Amino acid sequence: MPEFSDRVVMPCTHGKNRGEAIQNGEEVMDMYLEAWEVEGESIPQPSTLKSVVKHLQTLIV
Repeated sequence: MPEFSDRVVMPCTHGKNRGEAIQNGEEVMDMYLEAWEVEGESIPQPSTLKSVVKHLQTLIV
């Protein structure tokens, strides 16, 4: 997720199947959000696909 690229290094999740991996990933995101809230860190605003594409285009030379 682009919102967390500067906060989480190489995020990944695993599961016995795709559904379990997705569920595990959602749980990890919830844990990060809760921890940042407790620590008083700002929570990034969700990106739109349009803003992500625009950002990626600035990286392409």
